[in-house]
Amino acid sequence: MRRLLLLLLLAACAPALSRASLPLHDTQEQVRAFTRPLEFDYVRWTLRTAAEKLQAATLGLPRYLPAEEQSQRVRQFMALVAQIQLQEAQLSALHADPKPVRVADQIEATRAQLEQLNAQRRAEAPLAESILQAQMSTILAEQGFALGGQPIPPVLYHSTPLPWALIVSPRDAIRQEANISLETELSLEQQIALEEQVAATLDVATLVVPVGGIGTYPTMVAQTSALNWLCEVVAHEWLHNYLAWHPLGWQYAQAPELTTMNETTANLFGKEIGALLIARYYPEYATPNAPAPRPHRAATIEPPRFDFRQEMHTTRLRVDALLAAGQVAAAEDYMEARRLIFWENGYPLRKLNQAYFAFYGSYADTPTGPAGEDPVGAAVRQLRAASPSLLAFVHTMQSLTSFAQLQAQLNQAP
Repeated sequence: MRRLLLLLLLAACAPALSRASLPLHDTQEQVRAFTRPLEFDYVRWTLRTAAEKLQAATLGLPRYLPAEEQSQRVRQFMALVAQIQLQEAQLSALHADPKPVRVADQIEATRAQLEQLNAQRRAEAPLAESILQAQMSTILAEQGFALGGQPIPPVLYHSTPLPWALIVSPRDAIRQEANISLETELSLEQQIALEEQVAATLDVATLVVPVGGIGTYPTMVAQTSALNWLCEVVAHEWLHNYLAWHPLGWQYAQAPELTTMNETTANLFGKEIGALLIARYYPEYATPNAPAPRPHRAATIEPPRFDFRQEMHTTRLRVDALLAAGQVAAAEDYMEARRLIFWENGYPLRKLNQAYFAFYGSYADTPTGPAGEDPVGAAVRQLRAASPSLLAFVHTMQSLTSFAQLQAQLNQAP
């Protein structure tokens, strides 16, 4: 059994490890001249985590617990993570005190409590992750994504501090030309210095961004106490592992349209599978359908709430128009003016530039947001709506290698 699990892990690791080092374009090679000393070591992380998962799998811990107790263990683990996050926030607030001497004892006490909580988290994480992996495997099998009852590749994830991603786009267009993973401990000052150095030297737009998950194998998922979000991301990243064995995944970085096709498919998949898992095992977290708003008389209507996604959609449309007209400086001035508006409305964006849209615009699972009027995301959403099942949708998407093929599939849809 142990040998079989090891073979499965090694086989599944192969495309994931290769995806972490995708074919490099000239721009990415130029950028790596600045990032090499700061890059995240995927190989070491993957091999260490795979060994830990192999050990947990051979123990088969969830099998000895009743189904309801399994879910309760996950709930308890999420509560522990929430407690850690609260203590981390308190520690940050204490460090921000203008007179740290007066809170030195509180800082030490809070730090000591954090160390205890993190030790408890490390001890409990293997069981909680094994339970969620098994639960997601059941949902995937029910949806047809399994062979002999086992999803291929097996569902394996690990919540961990994630690398930062340096995104690089040309200034005269919105296009992701480099996406380089950086060490998890990179400080904000280091991030800004790297952005400015690359931007000034290569005359490009740069931004270091956080990510929620990475499709290594086992997959990397950010530490969180939000169970709904966690389930979505685990499913999202599993699909990237699945697609790594099919043409769509092979072509992930070959064109911006293919990146958007991959990420939008994974987002739609993650939301559907995540919702099914929550409804089955954690129904108290299921999001109810929002009731229709009651009509108000004109005299009592409140000012419209600031809609981040709609405002970002509007911003992207204007930026695209300015760049298409060759007005690069005007587009950059406009983005900075809009960034200040977002800031005033409670969204503290550090930068809003071409690199921001190049990264966030590839997740086009909703009609509004940073993707603007990019037709690729809309086409993926349309194909999902026309597909009789999630399985049929994924089977269609997995074989596509261009946006033209996606459009041809839509033309064939009933």
